[in-house]
Amino acid sequence: MNKPVVVSEETLTEPVVVSDVSPAAAKAAGPAYVVLAGISVSHFLNDTMQSLIASVYPILKDTYALDFAQIGMITLAFQFTASLLQPVVGHYTDKKAQPYSLAIGMASTFFGLLLLSAAHQYLVILVAAALVGLGSAVFHPESARIARLASGGRYGFAQSVFQLGGSFGTSMGPVLAALIVVPFGQGSIAWFSSIAFLAILILWRIGNWYAPQIKARKSATIQAHPDAPSSRRVAVALAVLVGLLFSKQLYVSSLSSYYIFYLIDRFGVSTQAAQIYLFIFLAANAVGAFLGGPLGDRFGRKIVIWISILGALPFTLALPYAGLYASAVLSVAIGLIISSTTSSIIVFAQELVPHRFGMISGVFFGVAFGIGGLGAAVLGKLADHTSIEFVYQVCAWLPAIGLLAVFLPKLPRHAR
Repeated sequence: MNKPVVVSEETLTEPVVVSDVSPAAAKAAGPAYVVLAGISVSHFLNDTMQSLIASVYPILKDTYALDFAQIGMITLAFQFTASLLQPVVGHYTDKKAQPYSLAIGMASTFFGLLLLSAAHQYLVILVAAALVGLGSAVFHPESARIARLASGGRYGFAQSVFQLGGSFGTSMGPVLAALIVVPFGQGSIAWFSSIAFLAILILWRIGNWYAPQIKARKSATIQAHPDAPSSRRVAVALAVLVGLLFSKQLYVSSLSSYYIFYLIDRFGVSTQAAQIYLFIFLAANAVGAFLGGPLGDRFGRKIVIWISILGALPFTLALPYAGLYASAVLSVAIGLIISSTTSSIIVFAQELVPHRFGMISGVFFGVAFGIGGLGAAVLGKLADHTSIEFVYQVCAWLPAIGLLAVFLPKLPRHAR
């Protein structure tokens, strides 16, 4: 992890700025693959622990007689801390880099899992979920910056490698819940604290690599590219990107939080079988997340955003009317297509505001978490008053929001 990467940073008390490298220099230096692998594995471990919470919802629902609205509130407690704090963390680390904050933040997840394994009251479950969300709030902004630092100029590729770890981690939660938590009960969640401990060790090692990359120098003025969009168009574009992320993340949240219940209610499958079907969707989501970044590097991020969100619409509209096996096939298509937009949206936003990588990453990861949490709560309330099937009929139209991509500006050629 000691491979040198040439970057331009501010002092520890100045805004942190990552300068783009020229294509020739980027090609010569290349990505720091060991660092990218380490941060991706850490993302895998982090999101495995996060997805575990949603995967044990059926156990918590049956054990404590919770309704769908209370299930949604658990998701909201978990996502709200991440949503509220990620932009704050990103803004702070733009001003003062914290190489070892990732390892420290992961300790919050460690204690959250231990508390969740021993919780026997609804309020304690909410606190435990919030602690896991706090760990996520600290993890995502700085880890996204480190992925960019290690990219060697291949920003979409680096973001996709980073996202790949998180997506596969999310997909592993249902499988681990089916194999471990369902047979052995709520107390077995404590075993997963060992994953958090492993992540702490990896992140501390990455912190050792990251610290020397922060070069002490006076703050330099960022010269705007002559073809860059105006500040007004940047503001409009950021709002559009948030709207696009809204459509994508709320739909994914609807499947992540309630797909198990949908399959059980409509097709009468067992809880373990439903968790396997959820894993299939989330695994496809992970593959799509990896493909989106390199495609954006090659063909332009705007076209990838167009295709990935609107392209999922025919499949989401068909899902509520499909049979069990057809639903599995459709969920794979939806996961592959709709998840490919995440890397392109985040890198597009970073390139719109190149002097605030941490804050932008925090805002977009935070918005994603916040939309997921708030959406889960609202959809749970809607399901209580109607049905899970009706919820999926409504959510099927969310990818149509992808039409907003028409308002995205054309970026300079070097920042496609």
